[in-house]
Amino acid sequence: MRDATLNVAVIGLGLIGGSVLRALALHGHRVSGYDADPATRATARTAAAQAPANARWHVTASISDAVRDAELTVVAVPLPAVGAVFDELASLGYVGVVTDVTSVKGPVRDLAADRLRTGGQALATFVGGHPMAGRETSGFTAADPRLFTDCAWVLCLSEDGAGIRDWVELAALITGLGARVVPATADEHDAAVAAISHVPHLVAAAVAALISNDPLAGTLGAGSFRDGTRVAAARPQLTAAMCGGNAPAVGRALDTVLADLNAARAALDGADPIGALAAWLTPGHNARLAWPPQPGESADLPARVDVLLRLGRVGGWIESVSADRRTVRAVRPA
Repeated sequence: MRDATLNVAVIGLGLIGGSVLRALALHGHRVSGYDADPATRATARTAAAQAPANARWHVTASISDAVRDAELTVVAVPLPAVGAVFDELASLGYVGVVTDVTSVKGPVRDLAADRLRTGGQALATFVGGHPMAGRETSGFTAADPRLFTDCAWVLCLSEDGAGIRDWVELAALITGLGARVVPATADEHDAAVAAISHVPHLVAAAVAALISNDPLAGTLGAGSFRDGTRVAAARPQLTAAMCGGNAPAVGRALDTVLADLNAARAALDGADPIGALAAWLTPGHNARLAWPPQPGESADLPARVDVLLRLGRVGGWIESVSADRRTVRAVRPA
């Protein structure tokens, strides 16, 4: 996977998969895409014909056609469909690199270990991935080749360093799309996104539902309601798969939020609800004002697992990878 131009297959052409397809084609890679839905394939073919000649892609009729010459396969299907895609890749004897864009990493890591093998032997190298670039819209028509510009894109590492060479190559490819690569283990990722992505989806849905039987509230809804419930517009099936697939971590994060909300509820019954709520609100206010983290100084770091994981654990990210793949240009928060 060292060539400047790669053969890449993208399986699943929704918002994220379609955006990956478009972004890779725009950057000159040879890309084949497949989606189980014939209508989505037709839409993607039409869009390919309308794209600039140097940024087109090919849409295939099967997974086997898509991965035939692929050095890298990006699995961009919902979590419930990942296992079946891995099974088909294994049945085809696929031995390239496989990554995914699913918002849960532990279960996908386990599926890869169990399914991407034949005769007891591992086939493809698997590197779990998750671009933090979702929107409330979905489908290929929402795909955007610039969706990943400056977004954080988690690439998972194992503590034992397995697959580090392919990890570094994939990091080079993704930073080439304009994203910031964040190293983490699968478990670290799942705990973090439960707090900043999965639980917010649940809270947004609960708040949005308040207007279901209150037309006056619906009419008065403005900025706070719009911003606080934006992700409730995501398809319920996708949110359910995301949160249910990360149930242990989501449960812990949700318990923390519920405990905090119970404290706010108790403050409303106190002798001084305004003063109590002001104190309750302050930590969240300060945290929000400090977000997003501002970049500090950049430095070249060796592309070693222990170094990369330490970088991710302090909230750092990778801007680029050296041509010899021995070092990465890294940034820590200021």
